[in-house]
Amino acid sequence: MRVVCCILLLLASQSALAEGFISRLLNHPVPGGVAVVPLGNAEQAPAARYQDKPVQVVREEDRRWIAIVGIPLNSQPGAHTLMVNDGRPLSFTVGSKHYREQHIKLKNGRQVNPLAEDMVRINRELAEQTRAYQTFSPTQPSNLLFDKPVQGPLSSPFGLRRFFNGEERNPHSGLDFAVGSGTPIKAPAAGKVILIGNYFFNGNTVFVDHGQGLISMFCHMSKIDVTLGQSLPRGGIVGRVGATGRATGPHMHWNVSLNDARVDPAIFIGAFKP
Repeated sequence: MRVVCCILLLLASQSALAEGFISRLLNHPVPGGVAVVPLGNAEQAPAARYQDKPVQVVREEDRRWIAIVGIPLNSQPGAHTLMVNDGRPLSFTVGSKHYREQHIKLKNGRQVNPLAEDMVRINRELAEQTRAYQTFSPTQPSNLLFDKPVQGPLSSPFGLRRFFNGEERNPHSGLDFAVGSGTPIKAPAAGKVILIGNYFFNGNTVFVDHGQGLISMFCHMSKIDVTLGQSLPRGGIVGRVGATGRATGPHMHWNVSLNDARVDPAIFIGAFKP
């Protein structure tokens, strides 16, 4: 019996080692999470697509290729399929996750039920931001264990079902930090500024492309400190915390998008809670 137990422990240990650091950090396959799918040990990097969108592929610890797949928040639990460019369909399983509710009171009723002229602006801005989220550049991300953009306590988590003045709206697609107005916001990884705007809901906003469909979005800022097309080092200043757009007070709102799916930023800073 002791020999059998030792063998099982050895196999479990070998499996964990084979999995690698990136897999252990990022593999949380739930709606709004990330799935890490092994692609084999070919010499050249394979390409893969999920829901007909390209996904990030990296080499883990100089051994195997892995696909890092963003799972949309509205995904159904169960079997999902990743298509590799050699024709292989690879299946992975999405589990379930419960997201709690958040009720917010806003004084400005137009930010809950916008006027017709507001909707013209909102739809134009949504199209701009959607194009930015769909960016897929060939650059490998400088790091996948992200730095926190600000040092401060987490406030509103990702995925909250949000009710504004009693009316349900889109779930919370990012992670909020409770920090004061004017606090510098730092890039969690190197990247390129691909969109800057002042938007109806998001206020002062910056999109940073980290490479291969991995995008950070920062909004509600009091000040923007970058220019369109600027390359940012890891830790470079993006802007300053504020309360512009639909916000009840100063805070840092950070979205992470992967293959055009908004995913929980907590995954990338080692703070994910199942």
